[in-house]
Amino acid sequence: MSNQAAACNDRAYWLATMQRIADPVIKALASRKLRATMPVENKKEEQLQYSHLEAFARTLVGMAPWLESPAQDAEEEKLRIHYGELVRAGLDAATDPESPDFLNFSKGMQPIVDTAFLANAILRAPNTLWHQLDSRVQGNLVKAMKATRTRKPGFNNWLLFAAMTETALGVIGEDWDAMRVDFALKQHEQWYLGDGMYGDGPHYHADYYNSFVIQPMLVDIVEHVHGHYDDWAGMRENILIRARRYAAVQERSISPEGTFPVTGRSLAYRFGAFQSLAHMSLRRELPDGVAPAQVRCALSAVIHRLIEAPGTFDEAGWLKIGLCGHQPELGETYISTGSLYLCSAVFLPLGLPADDEFWQGADTPWTSQRVWSGQTVAIDKAL
Repeated sequence: MSNQAAACNDRAYWLATMQRIADPVIKALASRKLRATMPVENKKEEQLQYSHLEAFARTLVGMAPWLESPAQDAEEEKLRIHYGELVRAGLDAATDPESPDFLNFSKGMQPIVDTAFLANAILRAPNTLWHQLDSRVQGNLVKAMKATRTRKPGFNNWLLFAAMTETALGVIGEDWDAMRVDFALKQHEQWYLGDGMYGDGPHYHADYYNSFVIQPMLVDIVEHVHGHYDDWAGMRENILIRARRYAAVQERSISPEGTFPVTGRSLAYRFGAFQSLAHMSLRRELPDGVAPAQVRCALSAVIHRLIEAPGTFDEAGWLKIGLCGHQPELGETYISTGSLYLCSAVFLPLGLPADDEFWQGADTPWTSQRVWSGQTVAIDKAL
């Protein structure tokens, strides 16, 4: 197979894998059967309240750039249009108070989190996920987003969830609370630890929350709000510089075999651990010395390694708790079936056109492949 054919094959594999993951969630909700059909592993009364919104919002946060970007291939474009219709039907089902799948935006603390992932998806696909909705669904969606304001987020990465929801409300023309955005941005500035890494709250945590939440949300928030205030504008450059450095660290953490360090909590989000690297790829802002094609190859290796592990899906195609296959012991108390769909965040580069360098560049070894095979590698250095 030629390098170009292999690269095209990578895109086809990513697209097929995204569909495989998303289909049970998107299709069930579009037909208003998500609550009726989705299994909830690690089932507790609390998780049953939250798991369905988790599944939908987290699936969308990774799919959104693809949903927003017209495809160059006619068959892929038909697929994209079809999924856009399914997702808009799902947004209706999720926010219509008369729907059997009306999701929980107003009870408990967890909806603060997943309303923010939904808001982030809207920022990543405003045409598909907002402008193409009819006014009734738009109104219901706004009510659902504002329903999270009755609860206070934790003093950690959760500040970004409140800020993300307010940012999206402002972008779609609704009243928004700039103080929640300001607090999240400035507090994370206080929590910056150096070399592209933020604390999760006042302390450092050896986990992937810089990628699951912190770096992508900081970037997406500041990109949409920096024009409102000079102090926010002044934060933008450093946020982007740090995100590029963190992407470099992420790329170097992928082993020659497509594995990565099993460190910290929420490992059941699988390759969602690489949202930040995928996000910088989508933005075409990878760090110097990191070629888009090497990131495609590295992430493809991770996706293959994890998605093909036996036990990843149940018989009906729903994800099961684990990192490499079914490993229920890796599910913290807050993890249930819906939580797992944050893995979709790795698919952000599908929002790049098929002729982009990310997809068309010849297969390129990533950093750890080169260094462990004795090839020349540039010296790494701190920011």
